[in-house]
Amino acid sequence: MNINKENLKAFLKETIETIVFVVVMVIIIRFFIGEIRWIPSASMQPTLMEGDRLFVERFSRFYKAPARGDILVFYPPQEEIKNDFISVFTRLVGFGCKDIAYIKRVIGLPGDKINIKTTRAGNSYVYINGKRLKEPYVKDVTDERYQCSKETEYCKEVIVPADSYFMMGDNRGNSQDSRYWGFLPRERIIGRAVFLFWPINRAEYFKKINY
Repeated sequence: MNINKENLKAFLKETIETIVFVVVMVIIIRFFIGEIRWIPSASMQPTLMEGDRLFVERFSRFYKAPARGDILVFYPPQEEIKNDFISVFTRLVGFGCKDIAYIKRVIGLPGDKINIKTTRAGNSYVYINGKRLKEPYVKDVTDERYQCSKETEYCKEVIVPADSYFMMGDNRGNSQDSRYWGFLPRERIIGRAVFLFWPINRAEYFKKINY
């Protein structure tokens, strides 16, 4: 009986140590290196499709600011981020987390003057500091929903505040982005999407865009 108890104690001790080690490693990897994300909506079409799986790196946020054209995963500013133990723990390990996260492209950098204009032909474009931004990744510049709504203050000419970004989805006609909820504070950024790995036939590394 004593031998069985000792074996059981040793087994439980080893199991607990293994679980703790795995949890700690998961937290370290997710917080400092990166994580896997899947795409739940059509807001980034045609770059990202619903159901796509991609790797989001998190280490660059410690030493450099996002660049224009980067695809970021972030907590939108209008959503509350709870900081109780359960919320923080599930956020760190990635299981059972109920935080809402968006994925959009960086369009405006701190200090940029942003303006969205629609031509007589019905094409909509983003202008930064008076110059039209060339965006080959946009799904449809003729979509009427691309045009800014007069109901939001972010659809008129705005200047991006310090440590904030103007974010937009590539599918401008179907994206809840900075046109509606404003600027993204840097501290709400989760990470940068670096490559799409699933489905395999669409796998690609997201290269830096030269504007």
